[in-house]
Amino acid sequence: MHLARFPRVRLAHLPTPLEPAPRLSEALGIDLWIKRDDCTGLAGGGNKTRKLEFLLGDAMEVGADTLVTQGAVQSNHVRQTAAAAASHGLKCEIILEERTGSTAPDYVGNGNVLLDRLFGAGVRRVPGGTDMTAELEKTAEAVRARGGKPYVIPGGGSNAVGALGYVDCAREILVQADELDLAISRIVTATGSAGTHAGLVAGLAVMGADIPVLGIGVRAPQEKQEAAVLKLAKETASLLGHADRVRDEMVVADCGYVGAGYGLIDQGVADALTLAARTDGLVLDPVYTGKAMKGLIALARAGRFAGETVVFLHTGGAQGLFGYQGELESMF
Repeated sequence: MHLARFPRVRLAHLPTPLEPAPRLSEALGIDLWIKRDDCTGLAGGGNKTRKLEFLLGDAMEVGADTLVTQGAVQSNHVRQTAAAAASHGLKCEIILEERTGSTAPDYVGNGNVLLDRLFGAGVRRVPGGTDMTAELEKTAEAVRARGGKPYVIPGGGSNAVGALGYVDCAREILVQADELDLAISRIVTATGSAGTHAGLVAGLAVMGADIPVLGIGVRAPQEKQEAAVLKLAKETASLLGHADRVRDEMVVADCGYVGAGYGLIDQGVADALTLAARTDGLVLDPVYTGKAMKGLIALARAGRFAGETVVFLHTGGAQGLFGYQGELESMF
């Protein structure tokens, strides 16, 4: 696995810390460690920065002058893409899907949305359920029509190029674990657009590390989520020259904690946010890490991780909290 073969622009503060969560561990009865990818730096940090290192590298390699991407209204990926473009003198066009249906002023104008505009991105909104692939192409064509050269990034930065960022993260986790004499039983992460989950699976598989990854779903049903992750993990391993190393059983998603739908929060999410904050001072987000922690808490209390050393991948997104102020204040 030789990632230097791929174009890359260094954006992240790496390596991110791998640190214990002693008080949360005590509360849950497990040995819990946090991989702090909320600390990647760009635009406040988050997991998409790792993906963008390879995506922006590819964009620069082909001479693009405009990044085009999409996400939900409070998308962490969109925020980091807008910042990556600004930091390298590129334009950025983003499409925000009104996926949750919320019209609350803090949701539609604060948090990540405020930052998107601060970074100078062009913003276009579309209704929930819109064909976002078609909208990406429509925007890319508009860029071409005005003489620009677009580089289209799928939602979440989740293609094989973007997933290389989490192949690298898998390598980083192994190096840190060896330095700490830490025998990791499993890694737990939120799984949504699939790139983070797939990159971890592909990276661990290619390196021959026998560490299972459990994805806690934030949107899709289990069968659909696992199929998406498996497909992308195999594509990523193929890009690395080892397509045969990813096996079907390596991809596991638990999608029982989605609740009413993507970006819709409930008391369980609020309780997870509160517990993480008031034990080890961890700031999670309502859409991804909050739901993943909700699942981890429930599974730990059910004895699923008994005797295990678990690494929770903190993918960032605290900026999105400010889009949920009105809802969360009544839940704490």
